[in-house]
Amino acid sequence: MTPTAKAPSTGIIGRLGQEIAKFGAVGIIGVVVQFASLSVLIDMMPHAVVRANIIATLLAILVNYIGYRYWVYRDTDSKTRAHEITLFLIFSGIGLVVQNGVLYALTYGLDLHTKLEVMACSFIGIGVATLFRFWAYRTWVFSAPAGAVEEAEQILATNTETPESGPAASPAAAPAKAPTEPRVPSRRA
Repeated sequence: MTPTAKAPSTGIIGRLGQEIAKFGAVGIIGVVVQFASLSVLIDMMPHAVVRANIIATLLAILVNYIGYRYWVYRDTDSKTRAHEITLFLIFSGIGLVVQNGVLYALTYGLDLHTKLEVMACSFIGIGVATLFRFWAYRTWVFSAPAGAVEEAEQILATNTETPESGPAASPAAAPAKAPTEPRVPSRRA
């Protein structure tokens, strides 16, 4: 490959890996927001850890939506933004219930009430809810329009540079090639 040649398309596994990495980066920022706010809220309301975690989760959901919308899934259809926000809030609400259900079961079921124990239980709840949220957000909330990925790959494939053809030009600027006849091998006796 020449220094100016573009790398081949990454394929579905590469795109999924990039999406998971971006989703994880946004998620880490959300976790930091959640734990910072949860730590403050536990000090303010020590006997209401589930309520404190719900408030902290709502703050993290706000931060995460901004990250997902404007970075991870920025190329999705913006015409359906109200629908997207509605689905995001529904699935985030389900994730909030899952996350706080785990927190409730661990803190009250196992009698874990110190600040460190509550934070650890919240972390476990976040992990369980994250698996659900990743699936729900990419499947229902930020899904690309049908055929958009294939169309984009086709455009990229036609505009890549190859050693034989040189730099790719736009289809409008490219001169029309005359059709060539198939080469038939000659017979020599």
